[in-house]
Amino acid sequence: MAFDGRLLAGVSVLAAVVEGGSFVRAAEALGMSDSGVSRAIARLEKRVGIRLIDRTTRSMTLTDEGRRFHERVAPMLGGIEEAAIEASGSAGAVRGRLRVDLDPFFARLLLADRLGAFLEEHPELSLELVTRAHVGDLIADGIDLAMRFGEPSPSSAVARKLLETRILTVASPGYLARHGRPTHPSELARHACIHYRDPVTGRPFDWEFHRDGEVLSVEAPGRLLLSDVGTMHAACVAGAGVAQVMALGSQHLLDEGRLVELFPDWPGEVFPLYALYPSRHQPAAKVRAFIEFALAETRRG
Repeated sequence: MAFDGRLLAGVSVLAAVVEGGSFVRAAEALGMSDSGVSRAIARLEKRVGIRLIDRTTRSMTLTDEGRRFHERVAPMLGGIEEAAIEASGSAGAVRGRLRVDLDPFFARLLLADRLGAFLEEHPELSLELVTRAHVGDLIADGIDLAMRFGEPSPSSAVARKLLETRILTVASPGYLARHGRPTHPSELARHACIHYRDPVTGRPFDWEFHRDGEVLSVEAPGRLLLSDVGTMHAACVAGAGVAQVMALGSQHLLDEGRLVELFPDWPGEVFPLYALYPSRHQPAAKVRAFIEFALAETRRG
């Protein structure tokens, strides 16, 4: 199959459809009509000899062949963009479109109120945040960067640990006044514990305590299971029970006296934050800028 500009144009339209999630959004991003996008995809499908997208009046999804094709060509399009930036002498410029996949807690509690300032600092950048419980296919979804807490699952993504935050066991002063304060983790068996669902496994996180190389696992009885960190914070502050939370995003609740750390003598358990990239190439300047911004905000939080 000979390469020409029309093939590259078709691939670019396919990438816009995948990133936008619809023909309409792709048309808006490319400055084309909906029918123009549809014809471009049809020409590309005819050119490569396979159906790339299954479409109905209400939805569109990549076929298995279309997904594999997009996974192959998306990094190449990114390489063309990077080459163009380098050729223009602006390899360090923070500009263009940046799609970041974030944990909802991280986006809402730590970054949301500073996003405007970030965009003001980088006026040539447009930013799209995708918030979901767990990371999808970065290449197929057109994601430049994902950031997640916890050890990453095996995948083709490149993972870089950014920081670690302590895990704290906390309760509200009101709860402790009613039920007493446990003096050792083993005493949690007599308390109501608030559990958090692991978005990867779907099961509640186990409760562990770490100190000087010792790891203590405890039974933490409880009838409340949550999958949102903000709700867990609020329930714990309201006195619903004992919870395990990350210090990051929770420290202000301790500083204000709304929560009390129960076992400061068991300080060893930590939870990592990772950056995930779809490619082993040096991250673009816009990706590096967002990571620097996010790390600065976590230090504030």
